[in-house]
Parts: sequence; structure tokens; C-alpha cells
Amino acid sequence: MATTLPPRAAASLPRRLVHLYGGLLLFGFSDGLLVLSGLGVEPWNLFHQGLARHTGLSIGTVAIIVGALVLLLWWPLRQRPGLGTVSNVFLVGLSMDWTLALLPPAHSWPARTALLLAGVVLNGAATGLYISARFGPGPRDGLMTGLHRRTGRSLRLCRTFVEVTVGLIGIVLGGTLGIGTVLYALAIGPLAQFFLRVFALPARPYPGPAPA
Repeated sequence: MATTLPPRAAASLPRRLVHLYGGLLLFGFSDGLLVLSGLGVEPWNLFHQGLARHTGLSIGTVAIIVGALVLLLWWPLRQRPGLGTVSNVFLVGLSMDWTLALLPPAHSWPARTALLLAGVVLNGAATGLYISARFGPGPRDGLMTGLHRRTGRSLRLCRTFVEVTVGLIGIVLGGTLGIGTVLYALAIGPLAQFFLRVFALPARPYPGPAPA
């Protein structure tokens, strides 16, 4: 005999906001840990780090400026930003700068390795948190999906093209390429997928069968 489960309530707005802003702050914190490790950062932060070296601005400030400029590219790509998109532009960079200001750099290999591993894992957790809030993608992710829609190329190809391009420019400008860059590239996909399941929020009520 089967019965019907009571409808599952959709996630409340306050809970979604906690996921969004907690995730964005954690994302900036994890980025700061990767920078402090000195063992390599992800492609976009290679670019931010390289620009920071040549402009005298903090890496977080550069990340905010680049995020805002990337958001301008959404207009010809017909992308629509959400609350999460605009919040991403400012909060991730600010959180990264706060982290770099409050925590000392590591010098020993064990400490640097610990910062690297913590940064990668927490970055995956942060991704799961802010995406689960469903307030829109970050400006860089939206650029990739916009290119995918406008060009008809695969999302994987668009993402690879953008990240390889900014990463190479970042290396030329003096960003820190290292084992952390490789580890991040290999681990962030599986980690993000795992944490998306962990932090998944109910989207809408649904009926479902269950054994009596």
C-alpha cells in the first residue's frame, strides 16, 4: 500500500540568504588561504594576483574591479544578473582581503600544505553553499554560460578557453602558478558536486510516494 508524503516546504528566504552570503564570504576566505599558502592559486586569481603586482592594488580590490568589468560583458551576451551575481562582485574580494590582512603567511612546508588543502576544500564547500541559494551565478561563471549560449560551443570548451586565457595572462603578469593550481583544477569539480548535495535546499513542494 502506498501513501503520499506531505508537501516539502520550499527553502525560506532567510535560509537562502544565509547560504548565499555565508558561501560568498567563505569563498573569499578560501581564496585567501590559497594565496597565503604560496603554492599556487586558481586561474582567475592568477590573473588578479598578476594585476595586483603591477597596479599596487590589493588582490581583493583587483578581483572586485575585474568582476565589475566582467559583469559589463553580460549585456551583449544577454545575461541577467541576480542578487548573487552582484553580491559576488563585492563580497568575495573583500573577504579575501580581510583574510590576507588578519592571517600571517605560512613559511614551513607543513603549514603551507595545510593552508592549500584547507583552501581547496573550503572553496568547494563555498561553491556548494552559494550555488544552492539559487540567486544567480557569479560574474565569471555567467560569462562562460553566456559565451556558450551565444557561440553554440560547448560549456566545457568556453570555460576552458576563458580560464586558460586569464590564467596564462596571470602567469605572464607574475601570478603564482604551482601545485595548488593543479590540485585546484583536479579537485574543485568533485568537491563542488559533493557539497552541492550536502547543502541542497528544497526548491518547491512536491508529492511523493512512500511505503505505508
